[in-house]
Amino acid sequence: MKKLIYSAFAAVMLFTATSCSDSDLDPTLAQSKDLESNVKTAEDLSGILLGAYNRMSSSAYYGRDYIIIGEVRSDNTFSNANSNRFVRESRMDILPTQSGGVWNQLYRVIGSANIIINATDVTGDQATIDHYKGQALAIRALAHFDLVKLYGQQHVTGSDLGVPYVTTFREPGEYFPTRKTAAEVKTLAIADLDAALGMMNAANDDASKQTITSHAVNAIKAKIALYFGDMATASAAALLVINSNAFTIPAAGDFAATFATDSASNSVFEIAASATDNNGINGLANIYRGSVYGDIAVLQDLVSIYGAGDVRGSASFIAVDGAGFTRNMAKYPSSAFDDNISVIRYEEVVLIYAEAILATDPAGSLTHLNSVATKRGAAAYGASSMANILLERRKEFAFEGMRFHDLARRGMNIPLVDAINQSHGGPAYGNFKFAYPIPAGEVDVNSNVVQNQGY
Repeated sequence: MKKLIYSAFAAVMLFTATSCSDSDLDPTLAQSKDLESNVKTAEDLSGILLGAYNRMSSSAYYGRDYIIIGEVRSDNTFSNANSNRFVRESRMDILPTQSGGVWNQLYRVIGSANIIINATDVTGDQATIDHYKGQALAIRALAHFDLVKLYGQQHVTGSDLGVPYVTTFREPGEYFPTRKTAAEVKTLAIADLDAALGMMNAANDDASKQTITSHAVNAIKAKIALYFGDMATASAAALLVINSNAFTIPAAGDFAATFATDSASNSVFEIAASATDNNGINGLANIYRGSVYGDIAVLQDLVSIYGAGDVRGSASFIAVDGAGFTRNMAKYPSSAFDDNISVIRYEEVVLIYAEAILATDPAGSLTHLNSVATKRGAAAYGASSMANILLERRKEFAFEGMRFHDLARRGMNIPLVDAINQSHGGPAYGNFKFAYPIPAGEVDVNSNVVQNQGY
């Protein structure tokens, strides 16, 4: 499946080269619509869909930057400036002239998704076409959600501005979209996911988990709902995944190997990489370890939260290198850069459910909380509480880019646990730095998009 994604992406790029360049897929640019009008068959949709997944694997998105940004702005890691990467991100002082990489890449992903969603008169098996369109809807929802987490001001005092929710591809009259509120982004994303579920057929799901399945749509829905505090929607969507019995939580001795195993039992959705299609030195493995880059080091406060017997705190997961830096060792481990990148693991779905039912079913919440902790060799919790759930999430998802967003969505300050290495200084909740600046290039060309406060 890995090589299929790489080959299909190469094919779709060859197809698009006759009509537009890669940059032309930005949805706000007024270029020709040749690509969209040339989508005629289910095979055309498949090629563009696989291209969208490939774009999700970019270093600017899940291939590195989006994950690292969620770590260095928290109390988990810091930039040691070994190669001068992620220094400003770690200080939380990104300038509008520097914030465009993630923005541009995510809207390229959305542009690809919109071509598929809006394609008409496509020939081929209708169930297959609908399944492709459903995946594209889920991709569009996920990308907008990831955009609003980074650029939205829902955690900044005095604003609720989100991001433009783009649903067309180079459509006249839609070149200069306005910003939705963060709540509107959530509503539109959930609507896209519900539409996806209505179009997708589980029989057509890819067993490799390297494309979005029906289970992945529900997992994404649960993730978005939890972030916005919609516990009823989060619990219902998460329970559908749990009750599918399609996934398991690996035992402590097997956990580390899942990060180097394609389509592991706990994987709900992952991004493919291979020996011939990967981010190389610009990927996650190289930024976490190694003497060439190795800019992301671990804060001692994170190390200290793991109890005796917890495999996540063992040397197979966290260890000190020859230069004296504490490192993430188990996640994205391959020096060949060919590890698949987890987007959603089953453990996240379980902990989403534990949090979503905390107020209504504390006993059930505790059961699900401990189903993760005890599988890691950690001591069971005596009670389920928001503090314990956030602690377990920090332990389980360290280095996966979730910590900053967990703190933000719960209205918490960024803990200052190391005044020397945490160069951001521990900003209080509501500070304008909780939102990235809108890229200067976007503000300059689109008067409908206002800049975030403080920039």
